Parts: sequence; structure tokens; C-alpha cells
Amino acid sequence: MLHKEYEWVRQTRGVLLDFCSELEPSDFTRQIDGFGFQSVRDTLVHIADCYNAWLGSFILLKTKKPLTSKEKLQQIGLVEIKALFERADLYVNDVFEGLSHQMTEPIEREITWRDTGETLSITPGKLLMHVITHEFHHKGQIAAMTRQMGYEPPNTDVLGTRE
Repeated sequence: MLHKEYEWVRQTRGVLLDFCSELEPSDFTRQIDGFGFQSVRDTLVHIADCYNAWLGSFILLKTKKPLTSKEKLQQIGLVEIKALFERADLYVNDVFEGLSHQMTEPIEREITWRDTGETLSITPGKLLMHVITHEFHHKGQIAAMTRQMGYEPPNTDVLGTRE
């Protein structure tokens, strides 16, 4: 059911990643004040890490280390970011396939990548909605960052996608 709708998310992400491949390398990693993750690269990694943490680790229990370390972040380029999103897409598919009948049943467990021992009770459907809206929020920030650098970012709205 939601596979087609998620394909729109992937299409708009592809538009953004294609645009990012045209940025000057120094602009891709340039620190821009006023944003939570201060470069295009760091923001893209954060978006992918969110999918990998909430879906891959919390829901599917497929990884205990879903977040990119600060040391590794400095070495990541667009090729590695695309690989992070490919893994995220696999996790989204696994959630669709394995939990389609349980999207509204809460899962309660520890958030393993946090040192606090914090637990959370939340439905897979709500986490799926969270990671998608989180991605669009940060895509808007990337558009704003690149505008500040003098670029004209493309439309990455779902309304701009092809059927």
C-alpha cells in the first residue's frame, strides 16, 4: 500500500542528491551557521542515520550502531551517503513487508544507541512517519543552505514527482 508513496520520497531524495553532486566540494562540506547540522554533507548523513536508527535499530533490531561517528563523518562523500540511503530504503521495505499488519501496535524497548538507558513505546507507523517528515524538514534546510551559498536548489516537494 505505502510502497508507491514511499517511492515519491525516494524520487525527491534522488533530485536532491543529484543536485548535491553539482555542488563544489568545498560547498558540500561548508559550515553554515544557524542550522542544527551545519553542512549539506552532515545534514544528509543525519537524515540517513535517522532512518537507520529508528527503523533499522529500534524497530527491526538489525544494527546496534546506526549512527555515523564524528570521525567517520569527516571522510564521507556523496557515494557513501547514497549507500547509507540505500540501506535506509531496505529498512523501510522491511518495515512495509514485515510489519504491515502491525503498524499501529506499539513497540516498547530501549533506545540502544543512547547511553541513557531510555526506553520508548511507539508504533512502527508513527516512526515511519517521523523519519519521512524529518527528511523533508532537513531537505528544506539543505535548500536554504545552498541558497545562502548562491545556488538555486531544485524542487524537492512530493508534488513535483512523477507518477
